[in-house]
Amino acid sequence: MLALLLASLSLALAFFALLDGWYLVRVPCAVLRARLLQPRVRDLLAEQRYAGRVLPSDLDLLLHMNNARYLREADVARAAHLTRCGVLGALRELGAHAVLAASCARYRRELRLFEAFEVRTRLLGWDDRAFYVEARFVSLRDGFVCALLRSRQHVLGTSPDRVVQHLCKRRVEPPELPEDIKHWITYNETSSQLLRAESGLSDARKDQ
Repeated sequence: MLALLLASLSLALAFFALLDGWYLVRVPCAVLRARLLQPRVRDLLAEQRYAGRVLPSDLDLLLHMNNARYLREADVARAAHLTRCGVLGALRELGAHAVLAASCARYRRELRLFEAFEVRTRLLGWDDRAFYVEARFVSLRDGFVCALLRSRQHVLGTSPDRVVQHLCKRRVEPPELPEDIKHWITYNETSSQLLRAESGLSDARKDQ
């Protein structure tokens, strides 16, 4: 019995020491919670809220939330969001998946130790290759938007239009993207062209 207990503890320590253990636990838990315990969201463009709190493990040397933690929290909230609105399920049914192709972040005010916040996630729209998602980190102390993250979820194996059509059972025109997102898309395309030129790749070979 003692040997079994020690072996279990050793495996748990190895899991968290060698792998990003909390992330590998939290994302599946967020997806299962969204699928089994929360109501389905029928409006693809509706904002969803994911509660969080700054823990000691989130802090950097300045004793506020590390900038990398915002990306992680946005990732967890995005997984829950796409599950509740049906996008992840539709991707699975179509034999496809989505990967993070680009992201950008603005940090406007720090989140301090034990401060409560919400990640307010919404789908901004889509084009022929990707979904565009926004995550706002809102302090529950005063409603201030402490950080703003945008991400480009590149769809592999199908197209965003087919995913939306599969969900809505009809053809749906994508909403017009905000102007700043259009500028960001242009920046990403220019950056890709420069990187392909540096690597000696042809324009015909697109980034994944």
